[in-house]
Amino acid sequence: MLLATNRKVNAAKVSRAKRGGRVLRFGILTDTHYSDRPVGGTRYYRESEAKMREAVECFNRSDLDFIIELGDMKDMPQSADPVQTLRDLDHIESIFGRFDGARYHALGNHDMDCISKEEFLAHTHNTGRAAGRAYYSFVAKGVRCIVLDANYNPDGEPYCRGNFDWKHAMIPMEQLRWLDEELTAHPKQPTLIFLHQLLDSFSKINKNVCVDNADAVREVLERHPQVRAVFQGHHHAGHYSHQAGIDYITL
Repeated sequence: MLLATNRKVNAAKVSRAKRGGRVLRFGILTDTHYSDRPVGGTRYYRESEAKMREAVECFNRSDLDFIIELGDMKDMPQSADPVQTLRDLDHIESIFGRFDGARYHALGNHDMDCISKEEFLAHTHNTGRAAGRAYYSFVAKGVRCIVLDANYNPDGEPYCRGNFDWKHAMIPMEQLRWLDEELTAHPKQPTLIFLHQLLDSFSKINKNVCVDNADAVREVLERHPQVRAVFQGHHHAGHYSHQAGIDYITL
């Protein structure tokens, strides 16, 4: 696995999922927050363009099975203009799309700050049957990869055009049922989970960056021993925890 953060690109040695002697290799990046706008605080929005290019060039040299970005690929223009934010999204997605292989997205809160989920999905690409979907699964080298969407308000309404408080995210019951069914149907496949917000609320982490119903999501995951790891973004400082045989890795 190769990790690309919004500050650097680096190779990282982690536990490799193996099946039949084959090694799964994939690239991750998250929280690029690209926007064609001036520096704001600690965010250097325009610099994400060069960092994305560097990441994709690194990925293309690395013989990967797929790449995935874990949300907040874009940020919002100062004017909250949906036309400009879609133009920014198209630009950063065009660079992400230079990867020569399968690629996927998980949705982040900033991806819906002034546009809808439908608009974000229409302007980005997921490979194969994941096209146009906010949550989905795919298989690579015998490993099942499940991408979740926690961009819902406590009342179950999806994030749309800024109608949310970033401190609150949840995974609705319908998606939880789908997750359980997906895991039940494939008990022999090593499984990795990907999403933007954090599920390891049991750890010493600010609960504002965690999914509100993370306990319920983990209860589903822990019923299925094939789940090996959860990969998350959102918390820019990064984080790691472990519980019930599952690694929780925040980039």
